[in-house]
Amino acid sequence: MAGKALQGVRVLELGSLIGAPFCGTLMAEFGADVIKVEDPEVGDMSRHLGQAVDGTGLMFASLGRNKRCVTLDLRRPEGQAVLARLAATCDVVIENFRPGTLAAWNLDYATLSKDHPRLVMAHVSGFGQTGPYRDRLAFDRIATAFSGQDFITGFPENPPTRPGGALADYITGMFCTIGVLVALHHRDHVSGRGQEIDLALYEGILRLAGSIEAFDLLGTVPQRMGNANPAIAPAETFRSRDGHWLSINGGTDNVWKRLLALMGREDLAVDARFATARARATHQAEVNAIVGAWTAGLDLEPLLDALERESVPAAKVNSIADVVADPHVQARGNVVRAVLASGREFLTSGVVPKLSETPGSIEFVAPALGAHTDVVLRELLGMSDADIGALRRERIV
Repeated sequence: MAGKALQGVRVLELGSLIGAPFCGTLMAEFGADVIKVEDPEVGDMSRHLGQAVDGTGLMFASLGRNKRCVTLDLRRPEGQAVLARLAATCDVVIENFRPGTLAAWNLDYATLSKDHPRLVMAHVSGFGQTGPYRDRLAFDRIATAFSGQDFITGFPENPPTRPGGALADYITGMFCTIGVLVALHHRDHVSGRGQEIDLALYEGILRLAGSIEAFDLLGTVPQRMGNANPAIAPAETFRSRDGHWLSINGGTDNVWKRLLALMGREDLAVDARFATARARATHQAEVNAIVGAWTAGLDLEPLLDALERESVPAAKVNSIADVVADPHVQARGNVVRAVLASGREFLTSGVVPKLSETPGSIEFVAPALGAHTDVVLRELLGMSDADIGALRRERIV
């Protein structure tokens, strides 16, 4: 992977499922040598969850891209010894075991960094390495509930709703990547030493919440509002005459005036209820009702054409079938073709973001369990075939 931005960075990934492994995926897409360590018997659970094709779990087909996969039984001293040697060859270790697990195996940062002070270690766990809840288990839906996200998601007449997709997991992976890159920069340009990164699964969503300040200063507790936005109107999901859904955001004053002209309702520009962004937010039920009545009188395509012509932000509410067929998505490389181990081609998400000089890429997807064990142990640790064979007979690898 010559010419990649992270070429020369080696990452040891001890993570499972999404939160920590997504950090490894992002780094691997941009050229880092990511070595994924899995249990010899079952591997990462992402291999076994959700749908599968030709024996390959499709979740792992996305998360396992560009990674070299090694099996190692970390619950046994022999496996721990091999892991410590591998860590000594790496810049970064990413892990999402329960807090204290690595310390019990003598694989914690304090131990590994004694002989490798440049090592960066990122910890992802449900509630972090410190605090009264550090020993609690959590998955994505626990994190979205704890962070307050579920409380504000959904319609007021319905129970709190979990956001679609593994939102907390993927956001955590992104924040973990930021932390690793910041730590590497500090090591290489400031201190010469590595450091630890501590990230709880709920913290990324909480950081993005944007509601703490208003609660503290004004006592505001956001409630479920469906698809509306408490600070912006019109900002809703509307229905067209032919039964399609579209989203419109006309919250700024300039966009609102253009939308009024398009609807033939310039008279509302001088109505005190709608004259400013803050006033419209206060009267958003009325604003959204006016816009909704207008969209209900037109079919989707003429609606979208008119909104685009007048520079009013809008989009059809797409299904995944709509997304992959969209010419803009295709032109941007947001979906690309890859190949499973069976030889079957399939569509997968493209690399994000796009770099002009050192773009990321998908070199391969979903290696078999332990596919790179022998080559990694030979290349990085100088092990012989006899050494590796002995580990395999003892089911260490």
